[in-house]
Amino acid sequence: MNKKNIKFSIAIDGSSASGKTTGSKLIAKKFNFKLLSSGKLYRYLAYKIINNKKKYNKKFILQQSKKITLKKLNSKKLYSPEITNLTSIIAKKKFIRIALRQFQIDFINKNKKVIVEGRDIASRIMPDADLKIFFKCSIKEKAKRRLEEFKKTNKKITLKVVEKSLKSRDFIDKNRKESPLLFIKGAVLVDTTNLTIKKMEEKLIKLVKQKLKTKYGNI
Repeated sequence: MNKKNIKFSIAIDGSSASGKTTGSKLIAKKFNFKLLSSGKLYRYLAYKIINNKKKYNKKFILQQSKKITLKKLNSKKLYSPEITNLTSIIAKKKFIRIALRQFQIDFINKNKKVIVEGRDIASRIMPDADLKIFFKCSIKEKAKRRLEEFKKTNKKITLKVVEKSLKSRDFIDKNRKESPLLFIKGAVLVDTTNLTIKKMEEKLIKLVKQKLKTKYGNI
């Protein structure tokens, strides 16, 4: 099997700051996969809503969803407790999930080796993914990780504020009616609470290699 002919997809789900984005980046770099963090799509819309004071204006949201590019999704401005809270609220809205679904499907179809990470990837976006991974982590450890991220744009933010925001986001994500965060049968559970990045990388590389071997044999 020529490596250029390999077609392989990975769906990664998990709550905020559970390690799924870091893990996805490690896999993408190691195996040369194209990566999309779907949460950035919702963060981008939340940012635009807040920045333009167009809260829940359906026409505005749909217009902005069509203007999304991968470059726009890499802005550090997309990370703040305010954006995090609004992200969880708009993510419950069916018309928004439908509007953003097409961007994800197009991304998957354009790439042979692809990873998409988020909260409803295995259940709604990539039900036939070759490998499904679900990340989990304790709330205290998640808050510490996200605090470092938020401090890049807000030096005064506290651990208590971040922890409260994450608890709220987790509750909403797991209990929303539209595409809730679920552990899908057949997914591999990865608990990162006590894992160093190196140990997590070793675990994920082993998982991907096993699945690639199952599908293509020794390559």
